[in-house]
Amino acid sequence: MTRPSLLVTRRLPQVVEAQLAASYDVALNRSDTPLTPAEFREAIQRFDAVLPTVTDKIGPEVLDVPKAQTKILANYGVGYSHIDIEQAKTHGIAITNTPDVLSECTADLALTLMLMVARRAGEGEREIRSGVWDGWRPTHLMGTKVTGKTLGLVGFGRIGQEVAKRAHFGFDMEIVVYNRSPVAPEILARFNARQVRTIEELLPLSDFVSLHCPGGAGTTALIDGPRLDLMKEDAFLINTARGEVIDEAALAQALMFDTIAGAGLDVFEREPRVNPLLAQCDNLVMLPHLGSATQEARRAMGLRVLANLNDFFEGKTPRDRVA
Repeated sequence: MTRPSLLVTRRLPQVVEAQLAASYDVALNRSDTPLTPAEFREAIQRFDAVLPTVTDKIGPEVLDVPKAQTKILANYGVGYSHIDIEQAKTHGIAITNTPDVLSECTADLALTLMLMVARRAGEGEREIRSGVWDGWRPTHLMGTKVTGKTLGLVGFGRIGQEVAKRAHFGFDMEIVVYNRSPVAPEILARFNARQVRTIEELLPLSDFVSLHCPGGAGTTALIDGPRLDLMKEDAFLINTARGEVIDEAALAQALMFDTIAGAGLDVFEREPRVNPLLAQCDNLVMLPHLGSATQEARRAMGLRVLANLNDFFEGKTPRDRVA
């Protein structure tokens, strides 16, 4: 029996590639470089399934083909705003993602950014590496205490709740939540959290604001200049969600003029390009999209993709089907 053909657009952990190859006729992108739109169009017309990542742009220009051979886009990642869902539907292409398995590691990284920017760890590390540190002194790189502060969470799904757990029980933080839909009272009660109705209400209450909302047209530039102006001058902004959620030019201005105290970013508006204004901001910690970058999470993501593919080609509804 002929096995379904599968294109894997980036290199994955070896154990994942091996298990995919055991069940599918797999083509690997051994150069590990992003595919061009033309290469994606060819793949859509050639392979039964494509395994893209969250940084692959699968827009109208990719899906503008006379006939698609691909029956499923088994996305490696939670977000899928990089895929043109409506255009994929016109070809009858199913779409799956990989929720749950990266929530803990992404929450860990959000706390990492929070601690780094509050305690000026990035500045200190750069000072040591450059050889200019001249020893301890009482006023050197004084940061901000995290314990006991108020954390505002924009989005309160799986990752937001994991961040709340770490912040509330680990750092005794007060949790304030903005979510598009009402959060069940029993979930809020786990973290002694309260939900507010608008982002505008949340921002001035928060010492730290951490973003955990989906990407897409509805959240593009969600945090813009006017909303940054609502934050406290000594507050910090953390983003481990999607880069387009923040207006980076407005953020750079807020950081340069000290209208907020600092920020920590793991994602960027036009990855892998980073707005050069951001690099000029010492009160900013930047990481190269490391939210799920642990061996455990990346393996689990791959195995979740495999489970979705297996369900689909066995005629079942994949547990993580989103379209």
